[in-house]
Amino acid sequence: MQIVVTGIGFRCALGDLDRTWQGLMNDRSAIELCQPFADLPPLPLALIDKQPQQILDLTRTVVAAAIADAGLSLPLPDCGVAIGSSRSCQSAWERLAATPDSQRDLTGWLDTLPQSPAIATARSIGSRSALLAPMAACVTGIWSIAQAVNLIRSGACGRAIAGAVEAPITPLTIAGFTQMGALATTGCYPFDLRREGLVLGEAGAVFMLETADLARSRGAKIYGEILGFGLTNDAYHPCAMDETGTAAHGAILQCLDRSELVPTDIDYIHAHGTSTLINDRRESKLIQQLFPAGVAVSSTKGATGHTLGASGTVGMAMCLQAIATQILPPCVGLKQPEFDLDLVKIPRDIKVNNLLCLGFGFGGQNAAIALRKWDDSD
Repeated sequence: MQIVVTGIGFRCALGDLDRTWQGLMNDRSAIELCQPFADLPPLPLALIDKQPQQILDLTRTVVAAAIADAGLSLPLPDCGVAIGSSRSCQSAWERLAATPDSQRDLTGWLDTLPQSPAIATARSIGSRSALLAPMAACVTGIWSIAQAVNLIRSGACGRAIAGAVEAPITPLTIAGFTQMGALATTGCYPFDLRREGLVLGEAGAVFMLETADLARSRGAKIYGEILGFGLTNDAYHPCAMDETGTAAHGAILQCLDRSELVPTDIDYIHAHGTSTLINDRRESKLIQQLFPAGVAVSSTKGATGHTLGASGTVGMAMCLQAIATQILPPCVGLKQPEFDLDLVKIPRDIKVNNLLCLGFGFGGQNAAIALRKWDDSD
């Protein structure tokens, strides 16, 4: 069964999908020195607006955009939902915890549970179908897409809206990553010798997925086809990743096998590329081992920041734009590559058919998803 993408809802610190793509083409980064919390020092961040987003507002915005882009009308009672977030409504809980007992209002606390973005999505589109709310650190977005693909292939629904939303800029998140020594102090430079850590960013990226037959029957625009995915975990450490890359290696091979592809079929890899010392080193080694003939690679986090659970779906949106334009997005901020990879430094015109989007998360989560340019003759 062929599963295709017929609608995209997207927002990050660079703007909507078109503005983000133009920003990448112009080597622009949305990362700026910001101080959203008076009791914390300024840090480089990728904020959508001047103040941190409220996740349910962001969710409704990108979901409505995906529905409109797909040319669908509400309600959609038979549409499955797989919307995840690694932080979800954490900011609301932090505000609640900081409020004195005498002033604390618990009236709406049920709307701040971890599955709230998925529930809000189902309500907004009138879905009565299956609802999933994955949480798997920084592979949440790819896992959400995989879950939606499985729903459709199982016959549970003919279409599903899937993706991830993240509004991770909160005092606790900043404090936690600071304690880990993971945050950058100047900027985000994936695969660069100067890299010093990740930069937190906000984003939502969701997609309307449908069977190819359903999409054809209504004359829908098709962005691309989802071929397959791979999901593994290291079972190694509560936080750190296994630097041997054994399970990560398995996720990529699993994805290629399910997609009926071999390494030489891949034209481009959107890397996880967080700009941390360990992740970029391990990911580079994986790519070199599995793609010895070479493949074009870039990470767009130097422009958008690291959007945690949404990073895989942000990467997937960039892959679909690469298919549409036949241009590869560059590694914004890359000046001195540390690794022997075919890193895209400036926008590159190329014939691109098969792409991989990779994701790796704290706790040893590994994910890969393969996309293909849609052929109307299929």
